[in-house]
Amino acid sequence: MTIEQSEYRQRRAALRQKIGQGTAIFHSAPLATMHNDVEYVYRQDSDFYYLTGFNESQAVAVLAPHHPEHQYILFVQPKDPLKETWTGRLWGVEAAKEAFGADQVYPITDFAKEILQYLNKAERIYYHLGRDNSFNSQILTLWQSLLSTYSKRGTGPIALEDTNHLMQPLRQVKSTAEIEMMRRAVEISTEAHNIARNITQAGKYEYEIQAEIEHIFRLRGGNGPAYPSIVASGQNSCILHYIENNRQMLDGDLLLIDAGCSYGYYNGDITRTFPVSGSFTPEQQAIYDLVLEAQLQAIEQVKPGLPYNTFHDRAVEVLVDGLLKLGLLVGSSEEIIEKEHYKPFYMHKTGHWLGLDVHDAGIYKCGENTWQNLQPGHIVTVEPGIYISPDIQPAEGQPDIPREWRGIGIRIEDDVLVTPDGNEILSAGVPK
Repeated sequence: MTIEQSEYRQRRAALRQKIGQGTAIFHSAPLATMHNDVEYVYRQDSDFYYLTGFNESQAVAVLAPHHPEHQYILFVQPKDPLKETWTGRLWGVEAAKEAFGADQVYPITDFAKEILQYLNKAERIYYHLGRDNSFNSQILTLWQSLLSTYSKRGTGPIALEDTNHLMQPLRQVKSTAEIEMMRRAVEISTEAHNIARNITQAGKYEYEIQAEIEHIFRLRGGNGPAYPSIVASGQNSCILHYIENNRQMLDGDLLLIDAGCSYGYYNGDITRTFPVSGSFTPEQQAIYDLVLEAQLQAIEQVKPGLPYNTFHDRAVEVLVDGLLKLGLLVGSSEEIIEKEHYKPFYMHKTGHWLGLDVHDAGIYKCGENTWQNLQPGHIVTVEPGIYISPDIQPAEGQPDIPREWRGIGIRIEDDVLVTPDGNEILSAGVPK
């Protein structure tokens, strides 16, 4: 299952329309070092990959709609038999041109020499100042050089503009092919979660569950985890991004698993919480039921035309009302929400965009007070939770939390596709 080259062409065409007489430059992700001279498995920059499908480092993609011959240009590593013996095959200049549909491909070593022909008559440069400071400096130096000679030539880029505001709307609405990739990532994630639940028992260690989850990710053709798997038992479930995964599980514990598979660069992101021994304590049951109700009502607000924040606001309303009924909060729900006195229990938002990145590209607000409206093709996570840390500090004027409630952390998360008439829960195959 892959994205066809025809779709990459459509993506580039959509971006070229946006940049008009400008030139857009995208740089590949840098190599990252794990320790000393050992590198992490390479993962391409998501914008670069979205436009090209090219998965090598030390590469640059250029879109120049105004150029008479070349509108799509790649700079790549040339073939190098000695290097390839150590680190794997490279596409090289000739093969990359054929495989990735570029109008022109150059060796990356020729970038400084060849890029000028694509900038001289551009009205502006579109480039995101990314993680490679050396390349950032190179682009800024090029722009300053062209500015200094603008008065003599009368043409050239007079502005440098970030690409994010152009790319985010394109990436935010998923194509049919992207949705299928997402379905597969979530299907694999679903299978892994269900196996994890079935093998969980007191006496096992968190890392044993993690190992089975990530085994399924690779066994089913995924790239591996979309993010460090969270397998958090007992009080660890109150740590939002707990990844040590080294505690032995005990009877009476809850186990919170937040794990997703990356498949073809697209990502699943699912959380479930359940009792290790199969039975909730009364306090655990009460909190679980409350989080589940908040999630179900939030998902009902994921539909086209509604502002993005609607499902978060609904989750907060349900959680606050429930905590009031349990006596863990006191006062009026309106005042608690206005003053955010619920935040010691629920300190994060109810979701995020999901796609090529786990926290995917896309704006949440259009201006200071206007939220982005949901539309078909958006994919969001819906993940309310309550976390009663052992050392929780209630907000001013709120009651102390009795010991039997402390150490309970529950989150329930699904991946939800906005459809023309509502939504589809992609991760519905994991019970809750």
